[in-house]
Parts: sequence; structure tokens; C-alpha cells
Amino acid sequence: MADNSSNTAYWSANVRIILISLVIWALVSFGFGILLRPMLSGIAVGGTDLGFWFAQQGSILVFLALIFFYAWRMNKLDAEHGVEEE
Repeated sequence: MADNSSNTAYWSANVRIILISLVIWALVSFGFGILLRPMLSGIAVGGTDLGFWFAQQGSILVFLALIFFYAWRMNKLDAEHGVEEE
């Protein structure tokens, strides 16, 4: 029974990390790059407006940061639940 609750806790933590990462990625790529672009057009970054920057480069950089965050957090979660790789 304890093994089943440990598995449930592990997978619920895993799904929570995935959902948080997906919400951040959607907010940055779709929200900042498309929906909020008119509001961000007055802020200049690198010779262009912030909305365009998020649509072209910012969402990619945030996606890469999320990949590294996910790998780091999952390694930590694996160690907490005793399923880390040897």
C-alpha cells in the first residue's frame, strides 16, 4: 500500500511540474507574443518592441530555460522518491 501512495505522490508531483511548465510556456509564447503584443509594443528591446521580441526570441529562450528547469527538478524529484538513475 505504501508503494502505491509513493507512486501516486511521484506522478502527481511530475504532472504538477509539467502543467506549471506548460502554463508558463503558453503565457510567454501565446500570451506575450500574440495576445499582449499591442500592450508591449511601447517597450523597446534590442531595437524592436518587446512583443515582437517575445514572439521571435523570448519564447524560445523561455522554452530552453524550462527544459533545463524540468530536467533539474525531475532529477531532484527522482532522488526524493528513490528512482534516480545509477
